[in-house]
Amino acid sequence: MGIAEEIEKLNNLKESGAISDDEYQKAKTSLLEKDESAGQTLGRAVGQISSNVNMWSMFIHLSQFCGYLIPLAGLIVPIVLWQLKKNESEIIDKHGRIVVNWIISELIYGLIFFVLVFVIIGIPLLIALGILSIVFPIIGGVKANNGETWPYPLSIKFFRLD
Repeated sequence: MGIAEEIEKLNNLKESGAISDDEYQKAKTSLLEKDESAGQTLGRAVGQISSNVNMWSMFIHLSQFCGYLIPLAGLIVPIVLWQLKKNESEIIDKHGRIVVNWIISELIYGLIFFVLVFVIIGIPLLIALGILSIVFPIIGGVKANNGETWPYPLSIKFFRLD
């Protein structure tokens, strides 16, 4: 039964003289407070779901650092997390696409820059790529935790983000 129906019943009881004005006001206040607390509970639940989505999005970005602990884990872990969670939220799916676009782009740039090492220009380019491979996931993870999406600059769009 909804709040409006409950208040209507209270009005009928008051008009028939079954309850006093004072009892009516107390019961009405109690009903309205109960309705407010239900709204707050719903708001908290929505906030938890949103923070959970943001947390998983952040994990996808930061999981690229697993490669510093276990070889190739920085490539595999973000993709596995994305595949496990992409059906739960469009936001997680979008962050997964952003990260995979960057991983593939990073591999391509790394191969090209490695070949360019033989003409010396590849050395500073590899250093710059190494710095970007640390900075971009951190920025992406922070923004994901704040509920924002941030496509990494310089990443080639293999997977569409829209």
